[in-house]
Amino acid sequence: MRLTPRLAGLFCANISSHATHPLSYSSINQPFQFHTRGSYHRVYHSSIPTMTDQFAFSYPSPLEGYENLEPLSEERNEDGKSLKNPQHGVLSKAYEEFPDPLAKDRRGGFDIHIYHFQNNPDQVAYARALWERIRREFPELRIYTFWDKPVGPHPVAMFEVNIFTPAQFGAFIPWLVINRGPLSVLVHPNTLESEDEQNHTQRATWMGDRIPLDLRIFKLMKEAEKKKEEEAEKAKTGRL
Repeated sequence: MRLTPRLAGLFCANISSHATHPLSYSSINQPFQFHTRGSYHRVYHSSIPTMTDQFAFSYPSPLEGYENLEPLSEERNEDGKSLKNPQHGVLSKAYEEFPDPLAKDRRGGFDIHIYHFQNNPDQVAYARALWERIRREFPELRIYTFWDKPVGPHPVAMFEVNIFTPAQFGAFIPWLVINRGPLSVLVHPNTLESEDEQNHTQRATWMGDRIPLDLRIFKLMKEAEKKKEEEAEKAKTGRL
């Protein structure tokens, strides 16, 4: 997720109150410790919006389009453990292009956010070195500013990389698994703008420790969109 001027305007009122250096976090309603400007604070996860209820979304069946087929066999391969799959000689289209509804436009199908605690000199140095390495080894990938402060829903500093094809995903993600070092990484898809919150929560994948995101920005975006629609409807009614 990129911090556009619109998002910055929605979020700037809150940014001064964000945690700048998370130290530890555990389960919901357990203490979450962080420090700002040299002072330590303890709050509870319930006061920091982090994860959307998984039951808030609906999920299509994974077998959609594969109904009414012959049952799969329990026949094993030569290793005696793995199962033999029915071969049809055609690779999935997912090898060539991202499946719907992943974005295939200039946004890219996936955003990769690589975090560092900006008050930790060792992490800052490692993250900046990784940022440079990615730019040199993967120049075809789109990469953004190396932030030294929290931005958007991200409570600590980070930089962002965009992935446009399955080939890029298949090359970069395994490389990053090995080379991310002590840093946490968020991998989230891009689909419809209305699904931004789901993409950052239910559809998100993490490498390393999960860092709680401040999801309030998505609530503000929904409220702003609703207000815009209401104003448009009022203007339309006034012209009738």
